[in-house]
Amino acid sequence: MTAMAEKIDHTLLKPQATREQITKLCNEAIEYKFKAVCVNPCQVPAAAGLLQGTGVTVCTVIGFPLGANTTKIKCAEAAQAVADGAGEVDMVINIGAVKDGNWEYVQSDIAAVVQTVKGKALVKVILETCLLTDEEKRQACRACVAAQADFVKTSTGFAGGGATVEDVRLMRECVGQAIRIKASGGIGSYETAAAMVKAGADRLGTSSGVAIMRGMTSDSQY
Repeated sequence: MTAMAEKIDHTLLKPQATREQITKLCNEAIEYKFKAVCVNPCQVPAAAGLLQGTGVTVCTVIGFPLGANTTKIKCAEAAQAVADGAGEVDMVINIGAVKDGNWEYVQSDIAAVVQTVKGKALVKVILETCLLTDEEKRQACRACVAAQADFVKTSTGFAGGGATVEDVRLMRECVGQAIRIKASGGIGSYETAAAMVKAGADRLGTSSGVAIMRGMTSDSQY
């Protein structure tokens, strides 16, 4: 397994994703030894069955893509995902609460999901950076650390903007080594993937995992 493959969450979150496409995604993840596949909650049981014993983790999304579900629903969704075989959950932050500056709610929303799956799954918190100011990104990162999330993540890919090197750097400066960072959205080539890793990303969410691996050369750093 290459170092780059270990960072990739091979992703298919389109609403029209079929069972055949999920099977292809999982088979590619096995072939390239990606860290995880990321699929919608209804696809978790199928992916878990296909990936059992392969070493590839099943990841799913919670409160996706708006983040506007109630905390109780996010927790129920996360619990169901774990029961179905997910080992990681990527939850969307409550963006409206961020804009309101209601940081107590933001943190408690994250913490509730973290506690729901504690010891069973990692939690990555999606900030949707394209909708936030730099100060809101910093405050949101602090809330993720305080809530004991495992990762802070840039984007859903559904809000008109994805990961940027600048945002990854800002997030790394804010969280230090307290938690990990996942860059997601618009990562379509090896060069872009490598730039995100260099900026501080520990994990990459991308539907272009195969293209990224094929774009590597013998002297690639990762």
